[in-house]
Amino acid sequence: MSIQELADALAVNPKTVERWITRGIVPYRRHQYATAEALQVDVATLWEDARVAEVTTDLSRAEIVTIYPHRHMVPAGLWRDLFSKAEHRLEVLVYSGLWLSEDPQFLEILKTKVRADAQVRILLGDPECDAVRQRGIDEGHRIMDGKIRNALMNYRPLFATHPEIGFRIHEATLYNSLFRADDDMLVNTHVYGIGAYMAPVLHLRRLPGGGLFDTYANSIEHTWGGARQVTEHDITGA
Repeated sequence: MSIQELADALAVNPKTVERWITRGIVPYRRHQYATAEALQVDVATLWEDARVAEVTTDLSRAEIVTIYPHRHMVPAGLWRDLFSKAEHRLEVLVYSGLWLSEDPQFLEILKTKVRADAQVRILLGDPECDAVRQRGIDEGHRIMDGKIRNALMNYRPLFATHPEIGFRIHEATLYNSLFRADDDMLVNTHVYGIGAYMAPVLHLRRLPGGGLFDTYANSIEHTWGGARQVTEHDITGA
């Protein structure tokens, strides 16, 4: 983003923005948060200000809507409600997320969202990568690759009928499974020795100036950038 573009976004003089950069002048608080919002970064990374850091910490805490001790305790209706309300982004970053691929209502939601021009991206683990193999061991089984292939088989009809839905395969080591619907996100943590359905889930809602939501959202972005297209071999193993 150029100085002029940022100035236009903030409705300030370009020379004002230039002084922030070249002379180290700290802008008014409202301009600090507006700049961070425009650049999609944490305000504390732009200006080292103890007050800013304190406010950012408070805002990040406020981004936590609630915490569920186990994924199976998240109300079934909440998942569908969040996904159904998404207007711009619907993103899933998992290894298999088999339970979602088995939900006919979720599959219908994916179709509805891309017809409404929302960005839909589904990231699943590479069935043959080391990270998937290790996650299966960590959960106490060795069937993670099979679960991923089952999920891909469930999604397979969408590959041809709805190519606008983004499906990719990744080799990343995941510490959380992430489910984003616009400015809401469910973060299913990964805990050694138990399946994800038994691990805690954080419900986050993005706030301007907070950093927690964006930290996880950036994780989705980075993983998508390093992921690849799904092949027939990923689905069948043949």
